[in-house]
Amino acid sequence: MALVQQIQLQGGAGARGSARRLAGSPALRLVGRRLLAAIPVLLGVTFLTFAVFNTLPNDTAQAILGLSASPGAVAALNHQLGLDQPFFVQYWHWLSGVLHGNLGTSVQGESVNHELATHLPVTLELLAYALVVSLLLAIIVAVLAARKPNGIVDRTQLAISMLGLSAAPYALAFVLIVIFAVKLQWFPVISGSVGDTPLSFLKAMTLPACAIGFPLFAIYTRLLRGDLVEQMQREDYIVTAKAKGVPPWRVLIRHALRNSMFTLITVVGLNLGTLVGAVAIIETVFTVPGIGQDLLTGISNRDVPLIEGIVLVFALMTVLGNLLADLMYAVLDPRIRYGSSTT
Repeated sequence: MALVQQIQLQGGAGARGSARRLAGSPALRLVGRRLLAAIPVLLGVTFLTFAVFNTLPNDTAQAILGLSASPGAVAALNHQLGLDQPFFVQYWHWLSGVLHGNLGTSVQGESVNHELATHLPVTLELLAYALVVSLLLAIIVAVLAARKPNGIVDRTQLAISMLGLSAAPYALAFVLIVIFAVKLQWFPVISGSVGDTPLSFLKAMTLPACAIGFPLFAIYTRLLRGDLVEQMQREDYIVTAKAKGVPPWRVLIRHALRNSMFTLITVVGLNLGTLVGAVAIIETVFTVPGIGQDLLTGISNRDVPLIEGIVLVFALMTVLGNLLADLMYAVLDPRIRYGSSTT
């Protein structure tokens, strides 16, 4: 009996020690600091969005009821929607609802929570598809181009990257529709439904993902190729590895690529915020049922609760993306530690 009690006490002490080590880990402290710093950022983004739409002419009720609606009907609907209240009162009502998990109700009478729960997964799948494929292709092409600078692969990727950097996503979308949907009929013109199978998902999402991912591929390829070439030609550790007889491909992939990934991860984290505009436009062009299309609809209808909910989601995605980038630095280089003195 005494032995059992001693084992239980030792087990409890071990569990408490593990909990203390987990709570004191540098990675967990980093996550905590980043999340605390994200609170004023999210508040600032939502407040500025509210302020911008408050400065615009308040014609939400007029847009809903139509131009033939009487002034009394417009005033009654404004009162029903709370649009006749002072600015800070409207913002506080929305913010207090968010703190309780309620993002409000759109001017069409739909719950913003329901709209996001329905359409956000589609947008996340589209972004993940475009981002993962563009990253994988960029890494492969950049490594092949950096292996022989000014070679055939390098010059080919330069031409393709210049095309991707020069083409706007919406213009590229129409070109993809004409070639692959109208002429070749490989993909549907309208991606109105994602479907339930992987094949239907690929057919519906490939063209929108290409329109978003091709410019990203061009940016990542040029950036990574340039960094790899500089690493291979100027860094002392590369010269040392070559002097030891390490094969060129191993030097390129194991040493140069690992260090060049830091720059690529930083750019990917910074690009997450810029994808908002691209997603909104591309989803509208292909009629993808995501929140990007809801964002443009909300802007045209002056639907502030819906816009605020979408802006909050995208801001949170950007914050979490940059946090993930910070954590991946330590994964790539274990020597990196986020102590209490770092920011």
